Amino acid sequence: MTGPSAVPLVPANGANMPALGLGTSRMRGAECARAVETAISLGYRHVDTAVMYGNEADVGEGLRASGLPRADAFVTTKVLPDEIGAGDLQKSAAGSLRRLKLDTVDLLLIHWPNSAIPLARSIAALCDAKKQGLARNIGVANFTMAMLRDAVRLAGEHGEKIACNQCEYHPRLDQSRLLGLCRENGVAFVSYYPLAQMAYMDDPVIARVAKAHGRAPSQVMLRWLTQQQGVAAIPKSSNRAHLLQNISIFDFTLSTEDMRAISGLARPGSRMASPSFGPVWDD
Repeated sequence: MTGPSAVPLVPANGANMPALGLGTSRMRGAECARAVETAISLGYRHVDTAVMYGNEADVGEGLRASGLPRADAFVTTKVLPDEIGAGDLQKSAAGSLRRLKLDTVDLLLIHWPNSAIPLARSIAALCDAKKQGLARNIGVANFTMAMLRDAVRLAGEHGEKIACNQCEYHPRLDQSRLLGLCRENGVAFVSYYPLAQMAYMDDPVIARVAKAHGRAPSQVMLRWLTQQQGVAAIPKSSNRAHLLQNISIFDFTLSTEDMRAISGLARPGSRMASPSFGPVWDD
């Protein structure tokens, strides 16, 4: 296994986030703290958490244990969908900072849209949180194309910019239209479930490309994502070997043919995250 090369940055309306980060959903306690500390020791600088995950304190512990200077870490957290109203969002962000033991986060996201709370109020509150210094950058997650257009417009009315839209994205899920909209607006696309929960590791196309490059299928899937303009990925793992494997993807390049073949794997009905409270997806 090769060692990690420098992780490139993805332009995100000024945020400039590392293209490969650590996802921490469903990790808690000592396991989470160790995963964060280990990831940082291997070269990770982007760590993603959320109020919903219940692990912000553990993420903060791992960050401190790593000894990484705060200026070198890119920390994202997300607000619960029922706390994105005026006042509630700012309180939630302040609570996240207390648990993380940080003065600010690098990126604060609305985790899921909420049709019961007008988007104008949510975006106004998000922009206010940035103005208060609770976050250096702001963004959204799980927003459809129409929602993202509105979020970009509304943030602009407050003199702010949306840095990213964090959504499910992997070779089986075609996100080309949403990705195109992100690019038009300088918004980064951050992929969660980038490995599709390991569901397609034995796909023959991915296996063929992996063999040709002498890489693991997971590395090919992550490289396919991060080689795309404006795309970052946040795979989750607490295993040191897997953490190293996931970040060791920037010393090889997929050909145009490879990229096209992997993109061709997209199939309808391949979305994995679609909770009852989620939006009506574009696909």
